[in-house]
Amino acid sequence: MKTSTLPSIRVEPALRSTVESLLAEGESLSQFVETAIRSSVQQRQHQHAFIERGLASLAAAAQSQEYVSADHVLSDLRTRLTKARTKVKQPRA
Repeated sequence: MKTSTLPSIRVEPALRSTVESLLAEGESLSQFVETAIRSSVQQRQHQHAFIERGLASLAAAAQSQEYVSADHVLSDLRTRLTKARTKVKQPRA
């Protein structure tokens, strides 16, 4: 597969200096930019999928007229959090 390039962008010298100061040993500025773009793309894909699941859930609830109250959801989350905290505090054998 043939590769292609992304458009170059202009940034303030201070931003470039900051980025260059954060590069890992042996990492190039191009590698940093590519990693940042891949990470951003993945985050947006996850966000898009999350929204799609939410909209599908809303449509299913509207069709079935079966809704769960916010109080019930919050209560369930508090219970899960309490159990998780208790589990973390237990000493390991």
